[in-house]
Amino acid sequence: MTSMTDTKPKKLAVNNNNSIGSRAFDTLNIVVLVGLALITTLPLLYVLAASFAGEPEIASRPFFLWPEKIVTESYEYIFATPTFVRALLTTVIVTAVGMVVQVLLTFTMAYPLAKRYLPGRILVLNLIIFTMVFTGGMIPTFLVVRDLGLLDSYWALILPLAINPFYLIIVKSFFQELPQALEEAARIDGCNEMGVFFKIVLPLSKPIIATFSLFYAVGIWNDYMSPLLYINDPNKWTLQILVRQLINTDAANALAQMDRTWVPPEQGLKFAVIVIATLPILFFYPFLQKHFAKGVLIGGVKE
Repeated sequence: MTSMTDTKPKKLAVNNNNSIGSRAFDTLNIVVLVGLALITTLPLLYVLAASFAGEPEIASRPFFLWPEKIVTESYEYIFATPTFVRALLTTVIVTAVGMVVQVLLTFTMAYPLAKRYLPGRILVLNLIIFTMVFTGGMIPTFLVVRDLGLLDSYWALILPLAINPFYLIIVKSFFQELPQALEEAARIDGCNEMGVFFKIVLPLSKPIIATFSLFYAVGIWNDYMSPLLYINDPNKWTLQILVRQLINTDAANALAQMDRTWVPPEQGLKFAVIVIATLPILFFYPFLQKHFAKGVLIGGVKE
């Protein structure tokens, strides 16, 4: 018979190699992530610092994170001219309206496609997937926009990209995972399909609404190809077109065509406009971060 001492549980040996390897792996991850963060952040800090620097300092110092003397000349020029203010207001309005239209159209199309009993559902989904692989191209899209009378119209910046097929499929998958019992209970209480959608489905979809609202807003805000193709009137330029004109051409000549009183500091103005074009998205992200963190996990594998 075995003795009582033989039945005592034996202590497991600690594998020092795994422990050291794990710490080394964590250290390497931290170093790599910090390096990537610096690579991403340093150019932004340089642009911010250069926007508050004078023209001689920008010309003499190839890189710096803090100006020797803080000057606000570039920002004073920006907000003193109606050209930039008009472009900024135009971009804000187009982004706000476009985000609402795109989110509304995406969600109202995804909701019925999430119902398996919808006639022709598979055909519509196949057509949507087809558009993810094959697109009409720039010239056919331009011809459609022209024939619809949308040239020099702000709707040309919203309607051609109103529904992103990839976003649509993700939203459809999210709707399919919602409890069907809630919708059935709402119908028993007298709600029609529109009532179920607006009173039950949308309140449960706050994370995904916040996520794709941010995606659509960033897409419209950063879009310069659509205004470049469809907007010919300089008075209707968006902020990104103005930034493009400042970076690709001489700043004074680019804006002198629209405002004869404009005599800007060339280099500082470019940096200041880039800062102002970037700040709105950075400002709104913290307010959406709570829902955004949940929304980006949609579509993940669940147990």
